[in-house]
Amino acid sequence: MPGFFPRHSIAWKVEEPPAFRALTLSVVEIGLLTGVSYRLVRALLLAHVPGGHLVYLGGIYVALALLLCGAAAAHLGNYPIRTWLWRVPLFAVLEVCGEIGTSIVLVAAHRERQGTSPADWDDVPSMALSALEFRTLVLCIFALVLAGVVQVVRNVLLRRADRGSTVEAIREGRTGG
Repeated sequence: MPGFFPRHSIAWKVEEPPAFRALTLSVVEIGLLTGVSYRLVRALLLAHVPGGHLVYLGGIYVALALLLCGAAAAHLGNYPIRTWLWRVPLFAVLEVCGEIGTSIVLVAAHRERQGTSPADWDDVPSMALSALEFRTLVLCIFALVLAGVVQVVRNVLLRRADRGSTVEAIREGRTGG
């Protein structure tokens, strides 16, 4: 009678990426989480701005830009540059969706600000459009700069490793597959 079960089992080892890397692999998860955290950090910091301190206000927006670009870089670093063309705009849209969802909650709690005054329900559509315009512009410019840096570093590293033929093959579009 033939055996239905093998005499020796093979142990499979499944390697899962660490939690943060697994999060950055999904454009939906990282985009929404970035939007939520962006809006919460913005609301928290703007609630405590001392009056007339433009340096403090400028520092807040620099920190928020670093959060936005850092999250985008964490996601884009997992994928080849040719896929960034659709990933960056999708990331921007999802980030704004997370932001506006959080903003709606903050407006309901009377904690959302638009400029120096509290925001109300009529401000939400204009905040969504301006956020979408600004985030898409910032992320597209950032992705272009990042792609340029990645290409330059890749070429320098390949040349340093004496793999000039690989650099030429990449330029000519011969990728071996």
